[in-house]
Amino acid sequence: MYNTLTTNVKDGIMEIAINRPDKMNALNQELMKELALAIDDVYKNTEVHSALITGTGPKAFVAGADISEFLALSAEQGTELAKLGHMVFQRIEESPKPIAAAVNGFALGGGCELAMACHFRVMSDNAKFGQPEVNLGIIPGYGGTQRLVQLIGKGKALELMMTGDMIGAEEARRLGWSNHVTTLDDLLPKTRSILQKIHEKAPLAIAKVIKCVNAYFKFDANGFETEIAEFASCFATQDLQEGAAAFIEKRKPVFKGE
Repeated sequence: MYNTLTTNVKDGIMEIAINRPDKMNALNQELMKELALAIDDVYKNTEVHSALITGTGPKAFVAGADISEFLALSAEQGTELAKLGHMVFQRIEESPKPIAAAVNGFALGGGCELAMACHFRVMSDNAKFGQPEVNLGIIPGYGGTQRLVQLIGKGKALELMMTGDMIGAEEARRLGWSNHVTTLDDLLPKTRSILQKIHEKAPLAIAKVIKCVNAYFKFDANGFETEIAEFASCFATQDLQEGAAAFIEKRKPVFKGE
């Protein structure tokens, strides 16, 4: 189905692998368009309860954008390229189903931006992240200037984006960029185990948590008001009735997303 991705669904998790290992999984326009289609499938496929994005091979999650495409672009074409990246990554960030990044190596430039658009990140101990675009005379263009600040704070984000330095896995975890660090062999099992734990919770409530947290970072949204509205809407769901009844009856709830 795809030229630049592989996908499979197992136990309700769609695994999306960036599959350009000869190019260190660099993002090009074809890949971004295919990734948009894969994310649409996450939204629409009723068999999918969450997704996991990773890279093919042991060296790179995504080592950046395909710079060979940049040389022929005008400023107008650069605008369209950035808009495509923003659209795809915003769809990931706003997905009502959890999307995790399993970072298996370099996550640089567009790869760093892709991982940051996911709801959480698990890194292998050989992984590195960074926004080294200034080395090429450009800046992050797929949301990196905004999401890196959100994750690690203004001062450190500015330092990394202005120096182009890379950060290793343990420092990434310490800074808050990643949630967990594990071995390369345990990376996918660890990420899948977190998603499977989330699957046990009420899916409508999970979607509302994502919406409320995202509202915190939007200038045109009031996060507290969003929380009030989404909290109230839970009372119209069967999931709340089931969750409350199971708590009182001291049994495990069976949520249906209704």
